[in-house]
Amino acid sequence: MIKIAIDAMGGDFGAEPIIAGVIEALKQREFQAYLVGDESKLKSLIPHKYSKFITFVQSSEVFAMDESATDALKRKESTIFKAVELVRSGDCKAVVSAGHSGASMSLATLRLGRVKGISRPAIATLMPTTQANQKTLVLDVGANVDCKAENLFEFAIMGYAYAKEIMRIDNPRIGLLSNGEEDCKGNEITKDAFEMLKKLDSFIGNVEGNQIFDGSVDVIICDGFVGNILLKTSEGVASAITKIIKQSVKKSPLAILGAILMKSVFRGLKNQIDYDEYGGAPLLGVKDCVIISHGKSSPKAIKNAIFQALKFSESSINEVISNELTKFAK
Repeated sequence: MIKIAIDAMGGDFGAEPIIAGVIEALKQREFQAYLVGDESKLKSLIPHKYSKFITFVQSSEVFAMDESATDALKRKESTIFKAVELVRSGDCKAVVSAGHSGASMSLATLRLGRVKGISRPAIATLMPTTQANQKTLVLDVGANVDCKAENLFEFAIMGYAYAKEIMRIDNPRIGLLSNGEEDCKGNEITKDAFEMLKKLDSFIGNVEGNQIFDGSVDVIICDGFVGNILLKTSEGVASAITKIIKQSVKKSPLAILGAILMKSVFRGLKNQIDYDEYGGAPLLGVKDCVIISHGKSSPKAIKNAIFQALKFSESSINEVISNELTKFAK
């Protein structure tokens, strides 16, 4: 049975939504949850029938959101430090945290180490597309705000491996995010990266922002500065559209009737753009599985983050990354 370390107290809303998400996940699949947190506060949240799947790891110290990620290594009694250590020691296969993302990244890189050949891990996230049952993987979305061309090349290898192993795409199409499709477009770093990426059979060239959502590409590469703005903007647009639709519907009785008749359509749209459906973002390029969830994660988001961790743990993604990098080693 796969063992997952869970930072049970790191989220913005405390332990309740995290534990609720663990229970929801256990209702659908058996795994061993190592809950890192204050056992006296967590134990009462666990229904008796699921207690056999729970192991408590005592820690009452939470790494606060306003603390500097550089201090994470000093806080050896914090929930996120102990959760990562469970993976480092081999007791668990993966860690899921809705706590301080910078601390999670820092500890994962320093304590778990990087995959051989990877200089910088990257955060990947799935974006919805207009094509049914198809998503676009974007990386990096926040781990590295300044990148070299070599980093972008490594991101492409990691994205390719994730698309094959986790998304089950046989021949992933990789694009480099730029300000135009032409080969000559981009800044100096993306132009240099373009030349390196041409070595990959899976590389289709430069892509523009609208292609993130049209299903024409499977993996999109960018630096973490651009990627994080892209991610936050997309979340904001999705939220704004939802509010605009609701406001417009309320203005007309006919629109209200139409909304009732199209309830299933709106539900499908919500699921398509809802962060909770994805749960968390994998940190690619470290030796073990680390899933970083939003601090405001709901139980549903935590459940899906755990499912991501389980799927990742059963894959050979890091082996694929290493094998692909070996092909292009100088």
